[in-house]
Parts: sequence; structure tokens; C-alpha cells
Amino acid sequence: MTHTGALCPAKMVGTMNRYSAFAVAREAFRDHAGWRRAWGNPEPKRRYDVIIIGAGGHGLATAYYLGKNYGITNVAILEKGWLGGGNTGRNTTIIRSNYLQDPSAAIYEKARSLYEDLSQALNYNVMFSPRGVMMLAQTEHEIRGYKRTAHANALQGVATRYIGPDEVKRLCPIIETRGPRYPVLGALWQPRGGTARHDAVAWGYARKCSDMGMDVIQKCEVTGIRQAAGQVTGVTTTRGDIDCDKLGIVVAGHSGHVADMAGFRLPIESVALQALVSEPIKPCMDVVVMANTVHGYMSQSDKGEMVIGGGADGFNNYTQRGSFHHIEETVRALVETFPMISRLKMLRQWGGVVDMTGDRSPILSKTPLGGCFINCGWGTGGFKAIPGSGWATAEMIARGEPGPLAAEFGLDRFAEGRFIDESVAAGVAH
Repeated sequence: MTHTGALCPAKMVGTMNRYSAFAVAREAFRDHAGWRRAWGNPEPKRRYDVIIIGAGGHGLATAYYLGKNYGITNVAILEKGWLGGGNTGRNTTIIRSNYLQDPSAAIYEKARSLYEDLSQALNYNVMFSPRGVMMLAQTEHEIRGYKRTAHANALQGVATRYIGPDEVKRLCPIIETRGPRYPVLGALWQPRGGTARHDAVAWGYARKCSDMGMDVIQKCEVTGIRQAAGQVTGVTTTRGDIDCDKLGIVVAGHSGHVADMAGFRLPIESVALQALVSEPIKPCMDVVVMANTVHGYMSQSDKGEMVIGGGADGFNNYTQRGSFHHIEETVRALVETFPMISRLKMLRQWGGVVDMTGDRSPILSKTPLGGCFINCGWGTGGFKAIPGSGWATAEMIARGEPGPLAAEFGLDRFAEGRFIDESVAAGVAH
């Protein structure tokens, strides 16, 4: 279903409709007058058990699993802009779990497996498409690296395999495997990887959170974090002070800024990540292809647009706009491997603000402020992790300690030198 219900008059708010073919047929006979809002538009209450700062995919998923797994529903999700208007609505929707390190593979595979039936769980079509993801080997070094990752994935229970250039060509006929500079020598193939509709993921989680009695509060910027005796007591917002027992900070590229309000620093830097889409064309590519050597990747959307992206900007910034140099660098990198894109026109481009750690792995951790928890550092790969990230962060907030999925991603690893090095797996935006 679409999010049309979110646009209905406020007087229609109530127990949410269950979307089904029967419901569509029923409403067709009464001019669609029975649809309620997909989520409410409440005023903030004075106090909540848990406040989540950030109504993107990770924040909404955290709230949803707090309610679903732990019965904690006195929750507010605060968003300074509009729901899903940050990185959740500005990514390229790739979902995969073929990471080298065990902690990474575990949380990304948890997320991928949750994506499999997320539409059914949320009663909202997130358009998960397990079309398969291949990561091209275009140097001898990459062949060795991807074969190593395939062996690691086998031990981790992640279904991937290394394939040769003939199978690459069979799976993606438009690819040029015999390029003079960057021939395709093989690929790491994950058949159950794929894509989903990014904004639908946010809408589906928001709808379920609202139905559980949680408050999704938009246009409510947090301007301060209140504390007493080393324990969080609430937040100051543009819509007044709100008290809470526990606080989750889930704001991606703005994590450093919000952490500063709470009195601690994070080992992250914020940079823009850009992407673009072409004009729509006939279906010609039903897999996702990533090419780390040339630093680019491409897939085709359901509307026919070629979705193209590359690496993050090489300098710190908070812009959400595109730039001409990025178009040139990314398309130039891909045009040898996909010659047909040289004939396409660009339709639009955009940017998101990503939070990068030194080891290119996320932070899921308690913080020096009691009752305050942080979820950040997903860098260029946050969308694929949304369900697993929300699951792990909800467990950490509910129990007060990181669970198995989050245990290795604590802040203390930077002081102790326990890095989870995914600089190769995250070496290209994805």
C-alpha cells in the first residue's frame, strides 16, 4: 500500500486500518472515506519512559522493537524536520550482509533476514526485492579478497559465493567484462541481497509505532539534553521541555552535535554522500552491481531510473546537495564497465550527511551519561542495517546493556584498540 492514508484529515486518526486487497476494494465503494492517518500528529507529553532523537529508519526501528520485543510503548520519537527526511530518504536502498568481520556480518545478516518479511510484519509494502548483489573483482587483489570474504561468510552462515566473469555477464548482460583498464575477473555474489523502498521503510515503522501508542513528533528540534547527578533527565526542544528515564540518540551525521549537548565526544566525522539517477529507461538490469576498484555502483529502480552512486566527499561538510564534480567522477568511473550509461541524461541528484568512524563500523553503545545510549557511525551503509540496528538498539535501551548484536560495537573499542575494520567492505558507498 502507499502512504496515502497519511494525508487524510486529522479527524480520521484512530486505530490504524489493516491494509489488504479486501480493504482497498471496500474503500473503493465508499470513495476511500474510511482511511485513517497512517500515523498521528500529537503534541508532546510532559514525560516519556524513552525518548528517541531522530525519526529516520534507525530511530523508528528502535522504537518499534522497543514496543514489539519489550512492551515499552510510552515512547516519543522526536524529529527536527520531517519523518524520514534525512539519510533514510536520501540513500540508494541497497541491502546486503556480505561483510568480512564476524560482528558486522551478524548484525547485517540479522537486518537482511528481517527485511525478508518486513512487509508482512508491518502490514506495509516496503517493496523488498531480493534481486541479488554482486561486488565486482577487477584486480587480482580483489579476487583474493572476495574469495576470502566468501569463505568467511560460509563460516558465518551468510549465503554468498564467488562467481566467474561468464556468470557475471549472464546475470547482468549490459556489463562490459573485457574493459581495457578494468576487466571484470569475477564477483562476490549474494543472491538474497537486493533493495527496498527507502521511504516506505520509514513510513511502515512510523505507522506501527503510532498504532502502539507511541508519539512520532515532527518539527521538534532538540536544543539541549538535561541531566542531574550524571543521569539523563530529559531534553529541551523547540516545543518545550520533555522528561524521560532513558534517551536514545539516533541522528546519523548530526551525532557529534547532539553528543556535545550531552557532554561527551564521539570519534566520528561527518561528510556528504552523493548519488544520482538517470532518466527512466526500459528494464535492462535486475541486479545490483558494485565496483570498488572504480568506486561506483549501479542498480535500476522500479521506475526505470538507473541509480548511480560512488564514494563520500573527501572533506567534512553537512551539505545535502549534489555537486558537478561528483557527477563527473562517478559516471566517468562507471562508463567503461557500463558503456550504455554514456547515452543517458541525469534526472536528479542529492546528498546525505553520513557519520564515519575510523574503522568504518558503527557505534551502538552506552555513553558516559547515565541512561543515554548512542546509535551512530553507520557511514555509507546505514539503510541496509535498519532492522538489525533497531533490534540491537532496542535491546540495549530496554536492558541497559548491549546484547550480543551490539556488544562489539561499543565506544570503548576505540580506547582499547579493538577495531572492527571494515574499510574494504565499506570502501565504496553502498
